Amino acid sequence: MNEIHIDDVLLIKSDIKNIAAIEKLIDNQSTLCNLNEDIYGKLLLAVVEGVNNAIVHGNQSDVSKDVRIHYVINNNTIVYEISDSGIGFDPDSIPDPTAIENLDKDCGRGIFLMKHLADQIEFSNGGTCVTLKFNIE
Repeated sequence: MNEIHIDDVLLIKSDIKNIAAIEKLIDNQSTLCNLNEDIYGKLLLAVVEGVNNAIVHGNQSDVSKDVRIHYVINNNTIVYEISDSGIGFDPDSIPDPTAIENLDKDCGRGIFLMKHLADQIEFSNGGTCVTLKFNIE
């Protein structure tokens, strides 16, 4: 197998239509890395959710603000760092969406999904940045 190392940044405006650019990016990375369907599905869902949260919750869909997606691909990992210009939040304050009292609530599912799909997740910069790591071997 050839050595892979990519370190790049994608900036998108905070418009939900730009999710298509993220889907295309992940499709291209999946082909490049020959990812299996399980890993591809996890990547796609978690990264799209992270970018959607940055657009809608972080930047309040303000198209004058960017979402920054920094990604690093190596032979056995892909790491995405998704940053917004919002005020941030405390990820530990998000209620568990699987708790009976939260089943009908509209919030918290995205973070729950990201936590369960990524091999490692970390919030930083006061909640304005999420880092998702995926093992791809």
